[in-house]
Amino acid sequence: MRRLGHALIIAAILASVIGSFVYLDLDLSGLATSASVSQMAGYAARFMSPDFTAGHLRAIGGATLETLAMSAMGTLLAAVAGLALALPAAGRMGWPLQSLTRLLLNALRAIPELVWAVLMVLAAGLGPNAGTLALALHTAGVLGRLFAEALENTPEPPAAAIRLQGGNAWLAFCYGTLPNLWPQLLAYTLYRWENNIRMATVMGFVGAGGWGRCSTPASACFRKRRPVR
Repeated sequence: MRRLGHALIIAAILASVIGSFVYLDLDLSGLATSASVSQMAGYAARFMSPDFTAGHLRAIGGATLETLAMSAMGTLLAAVAGLALALPAAGRMGWPLQSLTRLLLNALRAIPELVWAVLMVLAAGLGPNAGTLALALHTAGVLGRLFAEALENTPEPPAAAIRLQGGNAWLAFCYGTLPNLWPQLLAYTLYRWENNIRMATVMGFVGAGGWGRCSTPASACFRKRRPVR
């Protein structure tokens, strides 16, 4: 009976894959045509001849610093907000607030960074401010959820011992829970910073700063940005 169940699962997976190819009308043979190969080779060859002019290097250098600053600031804001939201999301402040906070975290991370960037450009104008806020909002939803799960899995005895000695809930959290939790929180934050560096490079395509704004000629990279009215 178990073998039959496994066979049905494998058959369902194969049917799904074949059905996806048929539905999407994928033509993988088109990748091997002479026109496709020549276009891909030409695109790759352009990477082998970078522009080392002074103006372009200045533009790329400035955009690189802007990208790193956006990712770092966005991750820092998200880590602070995520930790603040993780406390009620982990049930430390009652179940009604836990449900509301988890709903908020779900909403924050369900919206992709580029969608947040478009919304922030409309709200705050063009430039790195919009990109930083977009990264912070999405990452706060992700880190808040991860931090809450880490809090739920943290051993209770150290914090309980501090409370038994007369310490309040804040002291119990700072000296009993946080020391055990800190390495995991730091690992999650650094991982999301790595993701945000990658994401910050494309924020400029929607006017939110970073490397993406240098997809235009170098002279346009530092064009004066004006808020959208």
